[in-house]
Amino acid sequence: MSNSYGKLFRITTFGESHGAAVGVIVDGCPAGLEISAEEIQKALDRRRPGQSDITTPRKEEDKVTILSGIFEGKTTGTPIALVVGNKDQASHDYSHVAQAFRPSHADYTYTAKYGLRDHRGGGRSSARETVARVAAGALAAKLLQHYGITVQSYVSQVGSIKVRKPYNQLDLSQIDANKVRCPDGKTAARMIGLIEDARDSLDTIGGVVSCVVQGVPAGLGEPVFDKLHAELGKAMLSINAVKGFEYGSGFEGVKLRGSEHNDQFYTDEQGKVRTRTNHSGGIQGGISNGQDIYFNVAFKPVATILQPQQTINDVGEEITLQGKGRHDPCVLPRAVPIVDAMAALVLADFLLRQRGNRL
Repeated sequence: MSNSYGKLFRITTFGESHGAAVGVIVDGCPAGLEISAEEIQKALDRRRPGQSDITTPRKEEDKVTILSGIFEGKTTGTPIALVVGNKDQASHDYSHVAQAFRPSHADYTYTAKYGLRDHRGGGRSSARETVARVAAGALAAKLLQHYGITVQSYVSQVGSIKVRKPYNQLDLSQIDANKVRCPDGKTAARMIGLIEDARDSLDTIGGVVSCVVQGVPAGLGEPVFDKLHAELGKAMLSINAVKGFEYGSGFEGVKLRGSEHNDQFYTDEQGKVRTRTNHSGGIQGGISNGQDIYFNVAFKPVATILQPQQTINDVGEEITLQGKGRHDPCVLPRAVPIVDAMAALVLADFLLRQRGNRL
């Protein structure tokens, strides 16, 4: 079981949903990076449960504790250990699934692989693990900021309700202006109504998080198997509930001919190489070309629903199972900082790897 990600900027996460804590070890972060507990906490606050009436009511402060690697507000170059305690577990809510395989959860597959599982909130398979990723992502984002690189994600679709404007026609400073984290206010209101309807129907709904990375220099990416878009795809698909990833023109690009899809080069007034269009999504040949990187991440409806469903137990008997406890009717608002974090971790790693590619 792999619990680590990255080659030079490397993270290892640990902990379970209903254990004592979740945490992360960050190894390879350069010394001298200014970072405070408050900056890490700000990222965690965007992910934490209980932040609005369209998220799970589980109450967790998600207070981060820095155990090592940061001294007097700067990274020391040694491993950074970050821990977040679990305070509001309600393990009794899961006693009814101790012997049952919940539809579309990891219960059966974990049992098939390991011969046992932690049924309390899914244990290690729970999205609670992403707390650690967001904490580490705050460090990665600060490193990127040092080089003028920004990562911004937002909810672009809930169910069939979709933002019709491209990212460069949206005011991304408004991402956190509403509880669904969609920078298009009118569309956000419709999205919230749809999520509330799903919640009131004891159901769930999925959608899409879009991400835009700006300020990336040309040259990041490691062909042939560590292409930049391939690593971004792997990072996004490692997030709980993710079912799809596309970058640049994605699946819509198949509708165009090559003469329409090709991004033609030119040199701007400052002598910088640019492209007139960006169907490539800022990546060509697996390497960044200096243009904006943009991609979409599809999230399925949350698997736990508070309706009766047919399934089987661990001895193969057919049973009726109904979800209990506190769950998100839609994961998207809290997924935004997770997408931000994973994108930042990928780019921070490639940024450090690029240092050794040329004199």
